[in-house]
Amino acid sequence: MRIILTTGLLFIMILGFSQDKRSYQVFDKNGKKSSYSKMLKASQKSEVVLFGEHHDNSVVHWLQLELTKDLAEKKQLVLGAEMLEADNQEQLNQYLSGVINHKKLDSTARLWSNYKTDYKPLVDFAKEKKIDFIATNIPRRFASLVFKKDLVTLDSLSNLEKSWIAPLPIEFDINLTGYKSMMGMQGGHAGDKMPKAQAIKDATMAYFINKNRKENSVFVHYNGTYHSDNYEGINWYLKKLDADVKIISIATVEQKDISKLNVADYNKADFILVIDEDVTKSY
Repeated sequence: MRIILTTGLLFIMILGFSQDKRSYQVFDKNGKKSSYSKMLKASQKSEVVLFGEHHDNSVVHWLQLELTKDLAEKKQLVLGAEMLEADNQEQLNQYLSGVINHKKLDSTARLWSNYKTDYKPLVDFAKEKKIDFIATNIPRRFASLVFKKDLVTLDSLSNLEKSWIAPLPIEFDINLTGYKSMMGMQGGHAGDKMPKAQAIKDATMAYFINKNRKENSVFVHYNGTYHSDNYEGINWYLKKLDADVKIISIATVEQKDISKLNVADYNKADFILVIDEDVTKSY
């Protein structure tokens, strides 16, 4: 009887484990299963964390907030985001210091449509804990100019406008995988202006991350995963500014089966978040 009961209990336990649902799994760059705790520990030892996201993924936004909160218990932080543009830093500072409220920030800064649900919690955490939050991205109108007319058009900007972008001229390497793949977009007619528009964003974000780093602190940066995948983009430009900077990169991919990482995504980052493709989208 005891054997029968034990076997039955084991069967129930196995069944329970097999029906357990997880929304994400962490992997290391070699495709080996890792964990949130290892990702957090590695982040504590870094100087910059590039947290790559899918902009509409609710799970990655939750993980960004959780990692930030947990990391703040161990290290001094500086936060920054692609979703806020450098010429809106004054308004952001006013919000962080309590001079203006969210409604005023929303009306004076170019906030993304999903800011309230996905990025406001991060900014509000910085406000609560008195942590600097840096608007790192180039004003979108300047990136649009590059896409239309090439990088040389930025030379005609005023000194004030140039203060909102990386110092010119920026280095551009079309042979980087991420930029090279853009050449084939728009039916093969994208040319090199699209990757150059991407590069000026990456260079600018790297510039403001490096400029606002503090000693004995970790700069946590939130950006689209394609801006730091494969150790390129922001990562590449940061290394140009400081070859010795300690960076931990986190990439996001979505799959139906989260139990193993697709081989094509090996070495995409130090940690890869594989998120169930069916999770709720934030917009």
